[in-house]
Amino acid sequence: MDNLVPNILAQTAENLTENANKTEKTPSTPEGMAVAYGSIVFMAILPIIFGSYRSVVYHKEKKPEKMTKKDAAMFPIMASLALLGLYIIFHLFSKEYINLFLTGYFFFLGILALSHLLSPIIGKLVPAAIPNIPYHIMFKQGEGDTAQYIIDYRFSTYDVVSLVVSSFVGAWYLLQKHWVANNLFGLAFAVNAVEFLHLNNVVTGCILLCGLFFYDIFWVFGTDVMVTVAKSFEAPIKLVFPQDLLTNGLAANNFAMLGLGDIVVPGIFIALLLRFDHSLKRKTKTYFHATVIAYFMGLMVTIFIMHVFKHAQPALLYLVPACLGTPMALALVKGDLTALFKYEDSPNDKEDEQKIESKEVKQQPPSKKEKVK
Repeated sequence: MDNLVPNILAQTAENLTENANKTEKTPSTPEGMAVAYGSIVFMAILPIIFGSYRSVVYHKEKKPEKMTKKDAAMFPIMASLALLGLYIIFHLFSKEYINLFLTGYFFFLGILALSHLLSPIIGKLVPAAIPNIPYHIMFKQGEGDTAQYIIDYRFSTYDVVSLVVSSFVGAWYLLQKHWVANNLFGLAFAVNAVEFLHLNNVVTGCILLCGLFFYDIFWVFGTDVMVTVAKSFEAPIKLVFPQDLLTNGLAANNFAMLGLGDIVVPGIFIALLLRFDHSLKRKTKTYFHATVIAYFMGLMVTIFIMHVFKHAQPALLYLVPACLGTPMALALVKGDLTALFKYEDSPNDKEDEQKIESKEVKQQPPSKKEKVK
C-alpha cells in the first residue's frame, strides 16, 4: 500500500472526463451521461464510507503508522517528482512496454487488495462444511528482544478461497482490460487505502490537502504533464463508467472517469473525522456525515464546471475547500473547534514513550558519586 497513493495521483487529470479520441466513440445521450456520472459519484462515495468504518476497526485492533506533518508537507513534492518521472519515461520509452509492466504490477496488487476486501464476505458465503483452518507464516531474524520479524502473516482457509476468487477477476482484467474488472480493482484499492492510510490529527490533514490542492491545480492547468501521463497510463487506478451503456451494453467504450487520488486523499481525511466523532462519544456522527455530503457536492460542482468549460478539471480544486471548510465551520458553530484541532488518534503514544524512558532511567546503575553519598 506504500506505493499506492503516489501512483494514483498520476490519474487525477482524468477526473470525470472523456477519452480523447471522440471519432471512434458512440455519441453519448443525456440519459447515458446521467447514468454514467451518477454511477461515478456513487462509486466514489462508496469506498470512502466503507473505508472509513474499516479504519475505525483497524485503529482499535492495531496501531497503524501515522503520517506526520513533515510527511504531509513533503508528499506533494514527492508526488510531483514521481509524476515528472513518469512523464519523462513515457517520452523516452515505448508506451506499450511500460504499460505491459504496469499491468503485471497492478495485476498482483489488485488481487491482494480485492482479496482483503472480499475476505469477510467470502467467510459468510463459504459452506460450513469447509473448515476455517488458521495458518501463521513467520520468519524472523535473531532471538529475544532483538528479533526482527521479516515475515509475520496470518491467514485462514477462507482467505485462500478469497484469493482464488480475486485471481479470476485478475485474469479477466489481464486478458480483456474490461471496465468492470478495472472498477473492482479500483474500488478495492480505494477502500484499502482509506482503511490503512491514517492521519493522526486535523493539522496534518490540512497540510496534506492544501499541498495537493496546489499540486492538482499546477499540474493540470499549468502544464501538459498531468494530462499526458494520464492518457498514457493504463492501470486500474481510476474508476470508469460508460456513457453509452444504454446503447451498447457491456461493450460500451465512451467512458467518464475519476482518478482514485480524488477519492483516497479526501477519504483519509473523512475517515479521521469519523474517528473524531467516535472520540466525542455522541450518538450522532455529525462531522463524518456532513463532510461526506460536502464531498458529494464538490463532485457535482466538478461535473458542472467540466461541462461548462469543456475541459478536464482538477477535482481537488473543488473537493479540498468542501472537505476542509465544512468540518471547520461546523466545529465553530458547535463549539468543538479547539477539540477538533487537539484531537489525535493516539494521544497516549507520547505518554508510553515517556514511561519507557523513565523505566530505562530507573534501570540504569547509579553513578560513582551517588554510591559515595
